[in-house]
Amino acid sequence: MRLRIDLGYDGTDFSGWAAQPGLRTVEGVLSEALATVLRAPDPVRLTVAGRTDAGVHARGQVMHADVEEDAYARLPGRSDRAPEVAAVARLSGVLPADVVVHRVAVAPEGFDARFSALRRRYRYRVCDDPAAADPLRRRDTVVLRDRLDEAAMDEAARSLVGLHDFAAFCRRREGATTVRTLLEYSWHRADDGVLEATVVADAFCHSMVRALVGSVVPVGEGRHPVGWPAEVLRGGVRDPRVRVMPAHGLSLEEVVYPPDDALAARADEARATRTLPG
Repeated sequence: MRLRIDLGYDGTDFSGWAAQPGLRTVEGVLSEALATVLRAPDPVRLTVAGRTDAGVHARGQVMHADVEEDAYARLPGRSDRAPEVAAVARLSGVLPADVVVHRVAVAPEGFDARFSALRRRYRYRVCDDPAAADPLRRRDTVVLRDRLDEAAMDEAARSLVGLHDFAAFCRRREGATTVRTLLEYSWHRADDGVLEATVVADAFCHSMVRALVGSVVPVGEGRHPVGWPAEVLRGGVRDPRVRVMPAHGLSLEEVVYPPDDALAARADEARATRTLPG
């Protein structure tokens, strides 16, 4: 049977999501925890909505796991708790403090945590006043020395929205497309004075969000005009002037899925190779 698991984590002390020999990863920790509570002989294989890099956080991550139905049914033991409630409680008992499972449920038919997703929403936090930086937010906020023009950054960011080849902002992988639909990219100053970016897309390629942020920070600093990020996008190749921003400012906030009866169709659509019209 397939389980949908909603979770969050502080990515500071992890070498990213993906399991790697000899390294502490989110996938590795969760896979072992599931195997422990289900009494499985081997680590449980996981599929995740967004494979976050080392140091990146998540509040709204989603994954799925295919498990033995009998093992899941045994989770409540002698209690009268439902298996999904027992699963959350048991996982909380074995997971480290920097990983939290919010919800476990039997997944609807056709659900795939990665391919069924309609969109992912990320947030990036930048403090542009070092004297006002909150030391308690140092793990999720990047501090820069110079004051930034958030209006210029927001205008530049919005010029990148749409269906494009984002090769200029991605690390290429053999055989993988860099065509994505950027649904929203905006900046605003939050109540605590920190600049926050909201970045939403159907999917992201490796380092894309941090490069998108890195393309508009120089605009906010006054080093490039508002139209420069769009110029970089049209160039279609990585520009060394675009800085890939630090990982710790980034957090996966939300993954959105279609209604249950559209999950399988969405997964088939997402697996197809993306191309630009014409």
